[in-house]
Amino acid sequence: MTKRAGILVAVGATVAGLVTAAPSTASAPSTGAGGAVPRAAASLKWKGCGTKAYPALQCATVRSLLDHDNPSGRRITLALSRIPHTAKTSQGPLLVNPGGPGGSGLSMAGFVAASLPKAVAAQYDVIGFDPRGVGKSTPALDCLPKYFAPVRPDSVPDSDEAEQTARNRAASFATACGEKHGDLLPYMDTVSAAKDLDVIRGALGAKRINYFGYSYGTYLGAVYAKLFPERVRRLVLDSVVDPDGVWYEDNLGQDHAFDARHKAFTAWVAKNDATYGLGSDPAQVESAWYWMRAEVKEHPAAGKVGPGELEDTFMPGGYYDGYWPRLAEAFAAYVNDGDQDALATAYEDFGAVDRSGDNGYSVYTAVQCRDAGWPRTWSAWRDDTWDAHRKSPFMSWNNTWYNAPCATWPVEPLEPLRVTNDSIPPALLFQATDDAATPYEGGVTMSRRLKGSRLVVEQGGGNHGITLSGNDCLDTYLADYLTDGALPKGGGSGADAVCDALPEPKAVASTKAAANTKGSTLHGLLGFRG
Repeated sequence: MTKRAGILVAVGATVAGLVTAAPSTASAPSTGAGGAVPRAAASLKWKGCGTKAYPALQCATVRSLLDHDNPSGRRITLALSRIPHTAKTSQGPLLVNPGGPGGSGLSMAGFVAASLPKAVAAQYDVIGFDPRGVGKSTPALDCLPKYFAPVRPDSVPDSDEAEQTARNRAASFATACGEKHGDLLPYMDTVSAAKDLDVIRGALGAKRINYFGYSYGTYLGAVYAKLFPERVRRLVLDSVVDPDGVWYEDNLGQDHAFDARHKAFTAWVAKNDATYGLGSDPAQVESAWYWMRAEVKEHPAAGKVGPGELEDTFMPGGYYDGYWPRLAEAFAAYVNDGDQDALATAYEDFGAVDRSGDNGYSVYTAVQCRDAGWPRTWSAWRDDTWDAHRKSPFMSWNNTWYNAPCATWPVEPLEPLRVTNDSIPPALLFQATDDAATPYEGGVTMSRRLKGSRLVVEQGGGNHGITLSGNDCLDTYLADYLTDGALPKGGGSGADAVCDALPEPKAVASTKAAANTKGSTLHGLLGFRG
């Protein structure tokens, strides 16, 4: 669930502008014994690191403990960003997180502050951060650079030998992580990251924090709330992880949900046959997609897009339908005209993994493999994946290999924290009914785990990350909650409020046509697998 592909150009420019400004270091907080929470540190030394998009952005760093149970042990550095409040009265810090694990959150502060109503944003210090191991925080993980360099073996093994080759490849990544970062891996987990949040809270001098997380960030927020319920003021969770499926079962659920979203994409292409010329029957379009997959297996497009890369290219369409027109155009160009360059360009835009992606994947595996147990025998992985593949062939094996380093991870897993909570103020949750990355049931489960919470549902929505993405109905609930804690009345179970999904994107004949700006910016920041 982390950033898999290249960031869209506009967002990439924002991030690049941000990280070139070197943040200054704040004084290290002191920590009590037994993993106790640090007392408030000396004031953070904020330095301007504004970008063209977010000129008011500031940066700082704070020191935390690698092992929170060892107060005299090694320190790590967490990179922070901030848009300061401008109202006369502040509601305190609003920590924002884009998900992952492995997603950089530095640009999220600027985006959230710019996307909320001005009167609401003005009341908060919006705080972005790179979690431990990520991005500008140090040390940063990079287990095996260019692990996703094309062309990889076909994700669907067609022989025992092919399956063993893929297993060996995944095991090589786990081995490389252990050899390069063996001193860090025991402390790459969600509980440790949540304790880092409390270090940030202390450094900000705040008694309580407000928190707004997307995707994996919903789980991080729920874990923080479980560890420090008295330090939670407001809690917003968008596109919610199922806390009961961490992490193996959650990934199996993704296999079927992404296949359903891929079918929604092919149905949309069929509906727009006049533009794309791939047929008016969804089954015909889907057949054309799998024909394309078979073709690039034999002859990778432009020498770089094989079946695995093709899946990586089209998977972002399962996260955000704003990408559908560009994906459909590349699809049609290849099938109808044999245009390999169009497919290669789409891969570079949506599927290629750069250095930040290498870092994100390293953190992803480190956290997911450490957080919870995974099957101990490969036969369980194989049987479950073939069962999923027979029903949902789009990305089941791709997803398995993405997570397969956990089968041989060099650090023993922890027991997941049960996030059930009746000690925090009511939380506000948002969930789309057809979300592929965090399927709908997860939002319902989390809402039941957090007493008094409210679940706002986007009916018919399939995007992952739905607030601040152009849906005024959802954003009104968000703004009201952040303004004064106002919540939907609540219906006892399931949805407490319902908003209609945004319309599907319009078919376009040119890659120059853009999706809605809010949506494309948000989803560029959230990344993929996020």
